[in-house]
Amino acid sequence: MSTTTTRTPARPPALAADTARALAPAEYDRFLTQLRALDPGAWRRPTDCPGWDVRAMAGHVLGMAEMVASAGQLVRQNAAAWRAGGGIDALTAVQVRRTSRLTAAELLDRFAAVAPRAARGRARLSRSIGRLPVPEAQVVGDGTERWRFGYLFDVILTRDTWMHRIDIARATDRETVLTAGHDGVLVADVVGEWAQRHGRPYDLRLTGPAGGRWSAGQGGPELELDAVEFCRILSGRAPGDGLLAQQVPF
Repeated sequence: MSTTTTRTPARPPALAADTARALAPAEYDRFLTQLRALDPGAWRRPTDCPGWDVRAMAGHVLGMAEMVASAGQLVRQNAAAWRAGGGIDALTAVQVRRTSRLTAAELLDRFAAVAPRAARGRARLSRSIGRLPVPEAQVVGDGTERWRFGYLFDVILTRDTWMHRIDIARATDRETVLTAGHDGVLVADVVGEWAQRHGRPYDLRLTGPAGGRWSAGQGGPELELDAVEFCRILSGRAPGDGLLAQQVPF
C-alpha cells in the first residue's frame, strides 16, 4: 500500500514536559524490573513484533537507551542505519545486532547502567532541539507525517518502551504492572492524541488500572475495552475498525 505525506506542521508533544520527563525514568525502571524477573527460557519466546523474540526486543530497547544517552552512540547508530538504507527499521536492526552477543546478565547490567543517563539525555536533547523537526518523515498507519524532536524524545521513546513491556508480558505469560499514576497518565495522553487525530465525536471507557473515561461531542460511538488492548489496537498490533482504525505511534 502506498503512503501519503500529511502536509501539516511537525507534531509537537501534547504532554507537559515535566510530566513526560517523570514518566521516562519510571518506565525504564519498570522495564528493567520486568526483565530481571524473566526465567532463562523466556528470553527466546516470540513476541508480537515479527522476527523478534524477547531477547531481540530487549536488545532494541537497550540500544535505543544507549543511543540517547551518548552523543557518540547517537551519531554511530544513525550512521550505521543510514548505511543500511535508513529509517526506523534499519535503526532498530542495528540495535538488535549490536546487542545480540550479550548474555542476559550483561544486557541487564548495561540497561541498569544506561537507563538513568538515557532519561537525562532525552531531557537534554528535548530542551536543546525539541522544537526542531525530525528530518525523516515517519510512517503512521497508511500515511507519513513530520514530528518535532520533542515529541520523539519526550513522548514516543517512553511509549515505545511501555509497549515493549506489554509485548514481553504477553510473550512470557506474565502480568503487567499497571498503575493509574504512571500507566494511566501515558494512556490518557494516547487517548488525547487519538481523539485529536480522528476529530470525531466519541464516548470511550477504558477498563483496568490504566483506564478512565473520555468523550467529545454528541452522537459518536460508545466504546468500551481494556486500556492496554486499546493501545495495542492503536499501535497496529491488533485489528480495529471505526474510530479504532485510527493509529497512534508508539
